Amino acid sequence: MNKSLILVNESLILADEPFILANKSLILADEPLILVNESLILADEPFILVNESLILADESFILVNKFLNLLPTPHPLLMSLASFLARRSFHYGWIVAGLTFLALLVAAGIRSAPGVFIVPLEQEFGWSRATISLAISINLVLYGLIGPFAATVMERIGIRRMMVFSLAVIALGVGLTTLMSASWQLVLLWGVVVGSGSGVIALVLGAIVVNRWFSEKRGLVLGILTASTATGQLVFLPMLASVADRFGWRTAALALTGAALLIIPAIAAFMRDRPADVGLRPFGDNSETVETSQPRANSIASTLNALWLGMRKRDFWLLFGSFFICGASTNGLIGTHLIPACIDHGIPEVKAAGLLAIMGLFDFFGTTMSGWLSDRWNNRYLLCWYYGLRGLSLIFLPFSFNFSFYGLSIFAVFYGLDWIATVPPTVRLVANTFGKENVGVMFGWIVAGHQLGAATAAFGAGVLRTSTGSYLQAFILSGILCLIAAVGVLQIGQTPTKGDSQLSSVTLNS
Repeated sequence: MNKSLILVNESLILADEPFILANKSLILADEPLILVNESLILADEPFILVNESLILADESFILVNKFLNLLPTPHPLLMSLASFLARRSFHYGWIVAGLTFLALLVAAGIRSAPGVFIVPLEQEFGWSRATISLAISINLVLYGLIGPFAATVMERIGIRRMMVFSLAVIALGVGLTTLMSASWQLVLLWGVVVGSGSGVIALVLGAIVVNRWFSEKRGLVLGILTASTATGQLVFLPMLASVADRFGWRTAALALTGAALLIIPAIAAFMRDRPADVGLRPFGDNSETVETSQPRANSIASTLNALWLGMRKRDFWLLFGSFFICGASTNGLIGTHLIPACIDHGIPEVKAAGLLAIMGLFDFFGTTMSGWLSDRWNNRYLLCWYYGLRGLSLIFLPFSFNFSFYGLSIFAVFYGLDWIATVPPTVRLVANTFGKENVGVMFGWIVAGHQLGAATAAFGAGVLRTSTGSYLQAFILSGILCLIAAVGVLQIGQTPTKGDSQLSSVTLNS
């Protein structure tokens, strides 16, 4: 940009020289900071403050006489930290991604805990597996349904506040479970309270953070954030199983409560909603404008409107349906019932938790690689491979028990490689279909389908186990559904139905 602004007698004009304030004047020279007449010029930063008026250096926005025009209020200390890191070629977005990873990791560890708690609760209280599965199903449903609304609420009050609030709610719910004595309390605390808090610390959060903070390497970063679910299992499950075995499930629940509370201060101090909050642009964005956003007038109305418009597209149903099957075959079935199924076959709980940890280890690499591949390969074909391989693994699972623990280890490796590797290509397809600015709310609805599938499988598998004494039918049915999904995802983006072309990202954002 060759033009600059000259402020003379409180008027702004364009010229070929740097900023000049005449009559009690201020001349912007080459010095990085100039303070004259109680006015501060930040020559090397995006914002210039002159006599209580803010001028954006690239001429995108001008704030005069304290009227705000869609510009954030940067935090001075974090701006200094971000600037310090930027001079050393380290973008603050990586800190935000790291904090998000940490929150998702802890939330994933808490969500995976029911698999460890089912048998101890069954033994202590005499509750049936179907009753316990009901509480887990409610948790999974709320986890999914709150996601879309959380995405729009984040637009209003910010990511940081929502993360702090939801982690506090999760910690409260898990902590109070140690005092319960009736099954309705399990449904209320683990189902409603923990489920509601988990709905914010979900895959939607990762999608929003990536699309706000990164213009490059989005697939890779999203793959890493998504893999936090696997890492949560890897870190927490063996520890939880060991603690529950030695000291009881209540001690394990208190350990989860402490983990959630420990990360709240770091998120409150260093998490920020947008790059502009620390005076930066997204990683890899070389444009000269600061990204801003229009606040939504009504979060609930805009979220429901997005769902209504999305339902008119065939691709929405293909994405929703495939992710329904994804949830049914992961969180709902394996994440909830694999440990009890292992115990049914004489495999100790700690060793069974180790199987899920192995899955978590391989899924970390698989999902991270999936993010990398989603930047380079056709995402429909990636999803086809993922669902196909998962389906074959699930069909093999009931027979792997006959090969003792080694057969299950083979299953854990192959299944683990694509446990949630479906997320990065699904997010990319959602962005391609509905527009980048609508990724949060639309992916939130797709995740709702994921969790409805998970809830259906969690409760259904519990009922089947209670009525038949086996998980065989649940595993086989889930595998067949995955093979159906492998075929269905190939149709995403192909031969749109009438009216699809009339829907645009602008329409969804209205």
